[in-house]
Amino acid sequence: MTIPYGRQEITAADIKAVVEVLQSDYLTQGPMVPVFERAVAEYCGVATATAVNSATSALHIACMALGVGIGDLVWTSPITFVASANCARYCGADVDFVDIDPKTYNMSADRLAEKLEVAQKSGRLPKVVIPVHLAGQSCDMKAIGALAKQYGFKIIEDASHAIGAKYLGEPVGSCRFSDIAVFSFHPVKIVTTGEGGVAVTNDSQLHMLMERLRSHGVTRDAEQLTKPSEGVWYYEQLELGFNYRMTDIYAALGASQMDRLDEYVERRQQLAHQYDLLFANKPIKTPWQHPDVYSSFHLYIVRPDFNAMKTKQREVFERLRANGVLANLHYIPVYRQPYYAAMGFDSRNFPEAEKYYSEAISLPMYPLLTDGQQIEVVQKLMTPLGHQTIF
Repeated sequence: MTIPYGRQEITAADIKAVVEVLQSDYLTQGPMVPVFERAVAEYCGVATATAVNSATSALHIACMALGVGIGDLVWTSPITFVASANCARYCGADVDFVDIDPKTYNMSADRLAEKLEVAQKSGRLPKVVIPVHLAGQSCDMKAIGALAKQYGFKIIEDASHAIGAKYLGEPVGSCRFSDIAVFSFHPVKIVTTGEGGVAVTNDSQLHMLMERLRSHGVTRDAEQLTKPSEGVWYYEQLELGFNYRMTDIYAALGASQMDRLDEYVERRQQLAHQYDLLFANKPIKTPWQHPDVYSSFHLYIVRPDFNAMKTKQREVFERLRANGVLANLHYIPVYRQPYYAAMGFDSRNFPEAEKYYSEAISLPMYPLLTDGQQIEVVQKLMTPLGHQTIF
């Protein structure tokens, strides 16, 4: 039996919630999306939440709401999924990357400060910066927020990995140091809607705009109409939006899963601690956690000392896959992707991202992972092919 790197749990309560929607009058644009949005907003201690069909869509409408367009510049981390950069490209903006911190693997606040100083001298500062909370550990948002005030850029937190996490004692998503934060509810994430995303903000105008953008730019709200209503059927399209709506089926599943969010994060924390103990005194660099952060541990990323282990990264992956452990690598630096490489990025500008990519391995991490499976993962990682062990 294979052990995936991530996997959802679907309970009887989840199934019941979805079936109730299937048997109701509304499969979409019904009452469950607002229920789910309130659950996320209340959990994060933020004013509003806008649910959409994916975190990619949430990132896109967040960029649009902040006015990102042709000629603008957006910076993000190179160690992320391509959606963190693509959302700016959808708006016609240019993209650049800020190298990562060697301990957290998140966007380095120090490198960001250096890059901003140079950009100010050249006369082209970013309009938006998108820090990514890799693996569920928050970036140094206090420092990044201070830089935003100094240099005048907006912040979208890509918190796709981090619902249930905390920073400085507050839930990630409170938007204390940002304009908008975005969560993912893909099945491998902390809780799931099947597919789906949410953008949260404390700015009522941004919320209102994102609500329109997710549904073709259309509104029926009398306060938003440009002229008096012509009847109960009347609506207006105010912007060129998209069909990014979340269905009530997705939202019912998400609302049900939110009831177990803390339980899931607690189990992930427990598994991370057990991994730490299992790797003690072994040539494996385990995830360092900043004292200001409580991670949701979407991922557990290790960096083996391949020289000490007399092996190579690819050999370790092949060993794990051959033994049914579906380890992964999060992520290939975005600037290495052919689409972005064609823009002329120089990998020498991102030494920490390059080093990370040459060493990182994401091990299985999900609440249903058993203690026995976890021991098996470690055993397979540490044991060369063709050898036996009594680990």
